[in-house]
Amino acid sequence: MKVYKTEQIRNIALTGNAGSGKTTLAEAMLFEGGVINRRGEVTSKNTVSDYTPIEQEYGNSVLSTLLYTECKGVKINILDTPGMDDLCGGVVSSLNVTDLCLVAVNATNGVESGTVAAVRHTETAELPFMFVFNQLDHDNSNFDAALEQCKASFGNKVTVVQYPVDAGPDFSAIVDVLKMKMYKYGPNGGKPEILDIPDSEKDKAEELHNELVEMAAENEEALMELYFDKGSLSEEEMRKGMKLGMLQRDLLPVFCTCAKKDMGVERLMEFIANNAPNPKERPMRPVVDGKELKMDESDSPSLFVFKTAVESHVGEITYFKVMSGKIKEGLDLINTKSGNKERLSQVFASAGKNREKVEELVAGDLGCTVKLKETKFNQTLATKEADTKYEPIKFPASKHTVAMKAENESDDEKMGEILNRIKYEDPTFVIEYSKELKQLLVHGQGEYHMNVLKWYFDNVHKIDVNYIQPKIPYRETITKPAQSDYRHKKQSGGAGQFGEVHMIIEPYSEGSEPKTAFKIADKEYKMSVRDVQEHKLPWGGKLIFTNCIVGGSIDARFLPAILKGIMEKMEEGPLTGSYARDIRVYVYDGKMHPVDSNEISFKLAGRNAFSKAFKIAGPKILEPICNLEVWVPSDRMGDTMSDLQGRRAMIMGMGSERGMEKISAKVPQKEMYRYATSLSSITGGRGVFNIAFDGYEKVPAEVQDELLKAYEAEQDEE
Repeated sequence: MKVYKTEQIRNIALTGNAGSGKTTLAEAMLFEGGVINRRGEVTSKNTVSDYTPIEQEYGNSVLSTLLYTECKGVKINILDTPGMDDLCGGVVSSLNVTDLCLVAVNATNGVESGTVAAVRHTETAELPFMFVFNQLDHDNSNFDAALEQCKASFGNKVTVVQYPVDAGPDFSAIVDVLKMKMYKYGPNGGKPEILDIPDSEKDKAEELHNELVEMAAENEEALMELYFDKGSLSEEEMRKGMKLGMLQRDLLPVFCTCAKKDMGVERLMEFIANNAPNPKERPMRPVVDGKELKMDESDSPSLFVFKTAVESHVGEITYFKVMSGKIKEGLDLINTKSGNKERLSQVFASAGKNREKVEELVAGDLGCTVKLKETKFNQTLATKEADTKYEPIKFPASKHTVAMKAENESDDEKMGEILNRIKYEDPTFVIEYSKELKQLLVHGQGEYHMNVLKWYFDNVHKIDVNYIQPKIPYRETITKPAQSDYRHKKQSGGAGQFGEVHMIIEPYSEGSEPKTAFKIADKEYKMSVRDVQEHKLPWGGKLIFTNCIVGGSIDARFLPAILKGIMEKMEEGPLTGSYARDIRVYVYDGKMHPVDSNEISFKLAGRNAFSKAFKIAGPKILEPICNLEVWVPSDRMGDTMSDLQGRRAMIMGMGSERGMEKISAKVPQKEMYRYATSLSSITGGRGVFNIAFDGYEKVPAEVQDELLKAYEAEQDEE
């Protein structure tokens, strides 16, 4: 395989809703570039891209797949990505190593949830993108309606470069208003006839051509002046303006294809070769220490790993982008995370499972290698002299959590090892063992995402695993001051144990100052505050420990033991055994014994005094509250709102965004289990949401009663 220079490389990602024809489009692009000599079909399970067993069983992309093709001496690297937003890991990682995103739009369905999600991900990655209206031969294909939806959702930057003549079963021609030609295809696609635009289409084509000229001219002053002088621009000048507009995300070109019949694909590739930015024309991936780098093939070699995969009979495959210099077989590089050496024993260009050995890959190119010792996803390999470490890819926060348990306890360790490996292959899985909940939690993007994980356990690893609804990490606190005292006394021959502690506890709120007097049960207590310690708790909130001892009734050396006893009890609140938080404790009196007092005595006295006080201080359960943002079509707004109100949500705001209605709300975490599935059902798969932890709030009285009963029943069982 020939070596391409950086200027001869185009890196593109194919995104869009599931069923928009991305994999079929990729197949046609490989066919047009001569990488394959026969086009496969998703239904026949013989495409280059969806080659893994899970993708063939599911009938859609589950992973991102690296492919390459060629057009006009230019190498086009393609990352074919999954269309379901549950599987957004492959989309996000792909957009971080490519220079242009092609958003495929099913011309029958128009803008779908996957279209909106794809554009949202390009915004985060600050990546230029364009639309490819596909499946124009379908019975209900409606280019004009789909175009209007696109403009409504993404603005008037959406600009027609091509439009179909007779979209539908008789579709066979595309008018290109950049070239001002008509591309006419035979019934089975292939090479088109390039014809003059017929009279019936001339007025429409002229109007769209003029719109395109204006949009292109707006991106550079010199082009604007030329346009005013001549009233038009040449094709070359238009392409220059379009490229600038695309780089600034001010121009979103629309192209037309019927990928299944290979119509419009060659012209799309030609546009990518001529107009898509090469890797040098896009900002370099930032470096951890902030130094400025340029993508230069004459620099020291470095690469960034954007994907790790495991295949049977091959083992671990590491996919990378060459960030600088040239990568050759046998090259030794340093893993900048561990400092250890890695040898690239083989270097490949990848087209799905077909990998072709290459002499070298230069800065900007994408490739893969096998059998690295320790280098994983999101890591950098570079020469020792360069000492470069690229910023890791950041992924969207999790939206769905399950507790996971192996059917057989003997498989627990193996299950943990597999999960540890899987999080490198799909970093949108976050694995944690919650000591508090005593559950292994798997956080992901949705229920479909979890089904994919279970498929691997069932079919690859042959381990039976169960998903359980995760417990909720409640907190406990108090609502009013309370006083208590406790004497710990133990005598059993020899030295005994003695410690007595008197304390008052009260609710703590951020910024509040200690009090100097309390009136509790008609009794007044004066506090002489001598020392205040603020302890941030690992589970959130604070404990304020206030020393008010006067006259030496408790020796200062026993105060840390009292604090330790209180801390131990805060790890197990009396209501539901949850962590306690936001409490101020005043230790104001007590007694010691000259012989029997020791640290254990005061730890137990402090612990029990605190427990007694807590139970009479108006204890209250706190629940985690989440910030929720939901985007839904306007015709599903009412149903979505009703569903949220049934989940005890507090609506914080509403508005319109990208042609969708946006709802902002605060919702208890307890009510959000399986929300992704419910929203999909309500909106026909068109709704999307983001969720993030906000804070803790008191639960309503009826919910607290339910929780107390459930906890009592659990304790009785044990």
